[in-house]
Amino acid sequence: MTRFDRVIVADWSASSALSPARPSADAIWVSFVDSVGHQCKYFRSRQQAEAAIKASIDTAIAERQRLLVGFDFPMGYPSGFAGRLTGTATARSVWSWLADRIIDGSDNRNNRFTVAQAMNVHFGGSGPFWGRPNSLHLENLPSVKSIDYPGLGLSERRKVEAVVPRAQPVWKLYTTGAAGSQGLVGQPMIHRLCQRPEVSVWPFDQWDTQVVLAEVYPSLLAKPVAADASLIKDEAQVRLLALALFRLAQHNLLSPLLVVPECATPEEGWILGAGHQRALEQVLE
Repeated sequence: MTRFDRVIVADWSASSALSPARPSADAIWVSFVDSVGHQCKYFRSRQQAEAAIKASIDTAIAERQRLLVGFDFPMGYPSGFAGRLTGTATARSVWSWLADRIIDGSDNRNNRFTVAQAMNVHFGGSGPFWGRPNSLHLENLPSVKSIDYPGLGLSERRKVEAVVPRAQPVWKLYTTGAAGSQGLVGQPMIHRLCQRPEVSVWPFDQWDTQVVLAEVYPSLLAKPVAADASLIKDEAQVRLLALALFRLAQHNLLSPLLVVPECATPEEGWILGAGHQRALEQVLE
């Protein structure tokens, strides 16, 4: 059952302040696509965006429609991390662990760096997370990458990042492309959204539910995005990826993207569309 009635793609942000009132780059953009039309919305805060996404999930369930929701942040960590942190070697255990500890206010102020330091202390105090503003004096959170990952018994990268090498390491928390920070503030939301039995998270669960959440990487469509200079890059990325996924779903061509690679693990997860860039581009032509 790979046909979806609606597709949402969200480009997330880990900003510690409200994004500008005027739609801007490096903020939250969410694209909504269905048979009626295509709408892209800008959100100044994570709480506002989560509320809008939750409302769409509730509507889809009430109307007995299938909804695919893609989030542009890592949903898992390299093998070995989850079990050592939580005692259970699954991504879900980390989502729950973070949901209990991440404080994320309506003004976007959050404690992600402090939580990252606490996880580093759990692993001996020198990693795996790195990156922070110089104004934050956190002894066990390095400001630059200086981590001995083999010494920690962890990989620097997930297996999917060999397929998508442009994806930033999940441990990086600061400066351009800080996917790690987005993961820290995003995974608690995944924990909250997947509490309903109608909601599953690919590839960790069976995806025959009404609502499927998945990790995406909108930069897979770098070429089509570059061809449209009229939009803010973040807006163009979510618009095009949501449209591509919706068109594939409508033509029953989404199945290959949902096949879980043998190398994927219950901890690391996978990026929806990894290895299928050409299929995504072709459906937009």
